[in-house]
Amino acid sequence: MTNETNDERKTPAARGTAMKAVALTAAGLALLSACGEPKAIPMNDEYAGDSGESSADAGTDTSNATNPTAQSTHSQPTSDKQDTGNYADGDYKVQGVYGPIGEDTIDVTITVKDGNVEHVDVVGHPFTTISKGHQTDFANAINGVVDGKPLKDLKIDTVAGASWTSDAFNEALKVAREEASIQ
Repeated sequence: MTNETNDERKTPAARGTAMKAVALTAAGLALLSACGEPKAIPMNDEYAGDSGESSADAGTDTSNATNPTAQSTHSQPTSDKQDTGNYADGDYKVQGVYGPIGEDTIDVTITVKDGNVEHVDVVGHPFTTISKGHQTDFANAINGVVDGKPLKDLKIDTVAGASWTSDAFNEALKVAREEASIQ
């Protein structure tokens, strides 16, 4: 009888320990999944190909055909720019980062004309051969999905079976809208 009582006492404690282990595992998975959230940054930031040396034409942005005197201030990856829904024509370069630890990237160049996506160029930087296949398939299919579509509120579903690449592309679209917005 004593053994039954001890076993009964251990069972709730064992259950409590098991429940804590499950809660900790769930918390750990939540933290890991947050690391893998896709994100995107403008590729005209202070770290993108800028050696820090000054030159006479440093900071001049020639990609904006509607405002030839526009100046680039080499903004930080987190921009103060807002999506206004009114976009300047030009090429906007954004890097999308994704994967469980942010190991995969895509360089996205979006050409905007009259508020529409005229063309997209995607260059993948895969970490694995599986990622390479997904990025290649995505890059080959994306123009058929977005060319000619309005940039405003554009969001894609999974393209060519590349769900993470598609998510990173959607984040790149958000940043491109902010970068292209006429303030």
